[in-house]
Amino acid sequence: MSSPVPSLKLKANAKSRVLAGHPWVFANEVDALLSAENDGTVVECRDRAGRFLGSGIYNSKSQIIWRRLSAQRVTLDEAYIRAALTRAITRRDPTSRHRRLVWSESDDLPGVVVDQFGDTLVLQVQSLAMDQRGDLIVELLAELLSPAEIIVRNDAHIRKLEGLPLGVHTRSGQAWVPRWETIDGFDYWLDLQSGQKTGFYLDQREQHAILAKHCEGKRVLDAFCNQGPFALHAARAGAKEVLGLDSAADAIDQAKKNAERNGVNATFAVANVFDWFNDPARHGEPLWDVIVLDPPPFAKSKSALEGALRGYKEINLRAMQSLVSGGILATYTCSHHMQDAELRSVLADAATDAKRKVRVVEFCHQPADHPVLVTMPESEYLRGYIVRVE
Repeated sequence: MSSPVPSLKLKANAKSRVLAGHPWVFANEVDALLSAENDGTVVECRDRAGRFLGSGIYNSKSQIIWRRLSAQRVTLDEAYIRAALTRAITRRDPTSRHRRLVWSESDDLPGVVVDQFGDTLVLQVQSLAMDQRGDLIVELLAELLSPAEIIVRNDAHIRKLEGLPLGVHTRSGQAWVPRWETIDGFDYWLDLQSGQKTGFYLDQREQHAILAKHCEGKRVLDAFCNQGPFALHAARAGAKEVLGLDSAADAIDQAKKNAERNGVNATFAVANVFDWFNDPARHGEPLWDVIVLDPPPFAKSKSALEGALRGYKEINLRAMQSLVSGGILATYTCSHHMQDAELRSVLADAATDAKRKVRVVEFCHQPADHPVLVTMPESEYLRGYIVRVE
């Protein structure tokens, strides 16, 4: 007879979100922690009355001690992982070769992220149980998709919260050589093994094309431009002038390289965007027709949200003041701590201070290959607005 599966029990007074379907339980929400020998294993979670809430992966070293796999009793074995990967792949657009294939809890694989760039997969593993099964995940991805290479990018600092080491390697053991990759009609120089995140921000692909519709014959500013995809799309759409700004010199070097490769007319400069907007030397310069604000996450934690809201308001205020009447502002946030209500409030406050009337043209959201789990707000992190400023 198999031994009983260990169980966590919620505190009697705990108002845990897991009761409403959220997949996480925190250490301060349970009566007692399990021993460290259960780290990385599947354990059950029960409410204060002992009712079964689901099977999940356990890690006593993390603040998030339990991450639900299923509302049923399951085993985290090869069959489970194969089935979860297969479901995730099936949900995606089969015609796309540049897509997110696995999005963590949204695809029943907590802490696992897989992006596809042509014939290369980039895997990130950010939970202990999945890390212990990392080699199995790699081999199953190889079997299911037959990629030329799988790069394991386990260099995200969030791994330290799970007590995990940092490192990067490839399935073949050979270094992945940076190269040109065609995405949505543009060639980008990708360094998937050493570049930011998994190498390219696939989550904004739809927005690049949407924003381009507003750029023909316009002066366009792409703030926080990274490798320059918004700027490249704007230039090819017929913008008469395009300037991209980013504080990272390597990103600007790459953006210039991308513009030259694609034969588009766009200028790029290294700049702190806040300082650039506030520079007195800019006073008197022509206003912009279109401004894109796509900053990195200002709110990387809940405690940082208040300061982040000030930052978002400031940058949106400066952008509104720098637009012609009737100009277009595309503004985004990629922090799950900043919900739509906060972003809407920031834009309202900025519009009031700028003494501008602002109307929504489009609501913006992360694409379908980054699915949102409705019981998990953290799975929804990218949102934005395209607005007309008068």
